[in-house]
Amino acid sequence: MIETHLNRNRQTVQLGLIQVMRELFPNEALKIAYSIQNGIFCCLRDSILSVREVAAISDRLQEWVRKDIPIKLLSFSGGFYHHLLDGIVVKTIYPAHDRSSLTEPFRLIPFSGGFLVYFCPPGNESSAAPPMPGTLSATYEQTQHWLKNIGIETVSDVNRLLSSGKETDLISISEALHEKEISDIADLISHRRRFVRVVLISGPSSSGKTTFTQRLSTQLRVNGLRPVPISLDNYFVNREHTPLDENGKPDYECLEAIDLEFLQRQVAQMIGGEPVETPLFDFVTGKRSEETLPVHLGPSDVLLLEGIHALNPLLLPDVNRNELFKIYLGALFQLNIDLINRVPTTEVRLIRRIVRGELFRGTPPEKTIELWANVRKGETKNIFVFAEEADAMFNSSLLYEMNALRPYAEASLRKIGDDSPHRETRDRLLNLLSFFDTTDSSKIPLNSILREFIGGSLYST
Repeated sequence: MIETHLNRNRQTVQLGLIQVMRELFPNEALKIAYSIQNGIFCCLRDSILSVREVAAISDRLQEWVRKDIPIKLLSFSGGFYHHLLDGIVVKTIYPAHDRSSLTEPFRLIPFSGGFLVYFCPPGNESSAAPPMPGTLSATYEQTQHWLKNIGIETVSDVNRLLSSGKETDLISISEALHEKEISDIADLISHRRRFVRVVLISGPSSSGKTTFTQRLSTQLRVNGLRPVPISLDNYFVNREHTPLDENGKPDYECLEAIDLEFLQRQVAQMIGGEPVETPLFDFVTGKRSEETLPVHLGPSDVLLLEGIHALNPLLLPDVNRNELFKIYLGALFQLNIDLINRVPTTEVRLIRRIVRGELFRGTPPEKTIELWANVRKGETKNIFVFAEEADAMFNSSLLYEMNALRPYAEASLRKIGDDSPHRETRDRLLNLLSFFDTTDSSKIPLNSILREFIGGSLYST
C-alpha cells in the first residue's frame, strides 16, 4: 500500500494540480478532498466540473510534468513546507520533489462532479480505469454534505468552536450523528429480519469495530432482535499451524489463519437452530482454549461476526447471501487543514492505534509504528478489496477526535528519542497534531467509539 501523503512523486502531482487549477480557474477554489482507491478525489469548492474541463486539466497537468519545471522549497515553518511555484508560494504539510518531472504515472478520471487523480499501478500505466467505488464514495459524500450543513470544513472551524465555548455542542452533534447512523443500520437489518441470520462486520485497524458492534447490538435489541456477538479471532488455528508469508513469517492476517472448515460448520449449525459450543482463543498461549461459549440461535436471534475477513465472500461461501448483512467500518476523517491540505485517514488511525497501544496493550509507540506497514499491507489485501461487498457503511471518525487525542498522542510520541529510526514519523505526526487545539476528554460520552482508544468505555470489561 503506497501512502499518497508520504510519496513525494504523488505530492509533486498535487503541487502541479494546484498551479494548473489556478491558471485555468482563477476565480474558483480547488479542494483536495479525500483519498479513495488508489487516488485522490478533487473538486471545485462551489462548482461542478464537466468531462471536457477535466480533460483540459489533465492535458495541462501532463504538460506541466513534461516541462520539468523547478520547484523551490523556501522553508519549513508553521507546520508547512513553503514551495515557490511560478512566483507564488504554496504551503503543504507534506514535502514534494524539486522538479515537476519527478512524478508517478497518473490519469484524471471525471468523478462525482470533480475528478479522481488516479495513480497508475507500476507497469500498468495504460490499463483500463478501475471501477468507481459506489458505496464508499457515497459514504464520503454523505459526510461531506453533513459537514457543509453544519458549517464545518476545516480544522480551524473546529478550533474556533472549541475556543468559543461550544465544546459540548461539538461533541454532542458528532456523537448524535453516530447514534443516528447506527440506528439506521439496525433498522435496515430489522427490516430484513425474516431473512438475515448473520451480520458480518469488518473494517481496518483502529476503525472502532468493537464499540460499533456493542452499540449496534443495543440498537438491535431496541428493535426486538437478540444479537449474539462472536469474534472471528476465536476461530484462529493454533499458532503453530498459522500459514507463513513470503518471508517465512507467520501470516496472522491471511484468511487461512482461520479454521474455516470449523467456522463454516458451526455457522451452518447455528443458522439451523442447533446448539453449539463456540471456541475461545487464548492469545497468551496461542492456542484454542478448553473453555467454550455455548450459543443457540432462536427465531429472534441474529449472529454478529466481527473480524478483518468478515466481508470476504470465501468466509461463508455456502450461506445464502440473503441471510447475510455485511457492514464496513472506516475511520474516514474528512476535515482539511485548509482546502488543499487534507488530513489523511491513515494518519488518524495510526494515532488512534498508538494511543490505545500505549494506554491499554503495553505496546510502546515505536513498536506500533514498526508494525504499521505490515498492518497496512494486510488491510489492502484482506479488507479494502471487499469494501463494496457491504450492505451498509459506517464512518467512525469524529469531528473532535484529533483534538481529544492530541494530549495522549503527544505524550506517547515524545517518548521516541532523536536516535530512533522512527524519529521522522514522530515528527510528522506531532506536526499534524499541532494544528488541533486540545479539548477536555472528560466530556466525551462513555459509549463513544473514541473511548475504545482513550479509555473509560462503557463496554470495557
